[in-house]
Amino acid sequence: MVSTKKLRGFLVLLLLLAGCGGGATKAAESPRRGGVADSAPVGQFAAPESAEASASPGQAEASPAPPAERPQASAADRASPAREPSPKSRPGLGTEWGETRTSRVHDVTFVRDSNQPFAVATLHYNDRRGADAMANLHAQRETRRDVEAGGGAITIAIKDAAGEPLEAIHVGDRTIVVGRAGERYSIVLTNHTGHRFESVVTVDGLDVVNGKPGTTENRGYVLLPFATLAIEGFRQSTNAVAAFRFASVADSYAAQMGSARNVGVIGAAFFGERGDSFVPQSDLRLRDSASPFPADPRFAQPPRR
Repeated sequence: MVSTKKLRGFLVLLLLLAGCGGGATKAAESPRRGGVADSAPVGQFAAPESAEASASPGQAEASPAPPAERPQASAADRASPAREPSPKSRPGLGTEWGETRTSRVHDVTFVRDSNQPFAVATLHYNDRRGADAMANLHAQRETRRDVEAGGGAITIAIKDAAGEPLEAIHVGDRTIVVGRAGERYSIVLTNHTGHRFESVVTVDGLDVVNGKPGTTENRGYVLLPFATLAIEGFRQSTNAVAAFRFASVADSYAAQMGSARNVGVIGAAFFGERGDSFVPQSDLRLRDSASPFPADPRFAQPPRR
């Protein structure tokens, strides 16, 4: 017969084992937040889950992860023809994770008028040799130092550390910015209208706010009326960014994060605000060229199927 002392000891052991068991507690999800950059009259990013949502002051914002050491590819991976080339074998420029710079933001409310951007701008960049080689793929070249979006409502320029626009080669519908390895740069958006816009910006295919693969579903900076917004790096927090610096493809933030497939491209998508009276120039031009008699009466038309 088991003694009372032994029975109590056995029950205590069972309780201890039960206390150590059970499922892992799910980590609390930190709320995403948005903000307006504090320097100059600039923009903002709002909570991704809901356009109306706003984070309460003092809550930490998720920042893009700094580049981690990449795992070594296996022999099978290196032999696969479907894989992208090794970043170390690629010439030209990428953008690395640079030094920390102060850049403060705060929350504002912005509700999009549509899920689709009214304008999207794309700029490619490379060193001089690479820019000339890309330009030679096309017949005509035009040189200026910014690119228009939304029919001129917004202009985008890539500027150096002194605030001077870098050379941009325009070939057909392609814009190629000329940079130099080690050079720090910023993406400067200028609003030429009295309307507010939300701008979602990517570098090398990565969102400049959260460091993840770019999508227009992400929230971005709000560009205030007749204001200029200078985006200086990948956002680390509400107070700092990791500066944009031209670097080798292998040293680029994108390569360090796992894929250099989209190195060499900068993108900006712009959204109008719900309830605002802004009409894109593209729609104005379409209306201006509308024909009251679009049919050609000389010929019969095939039947609709």
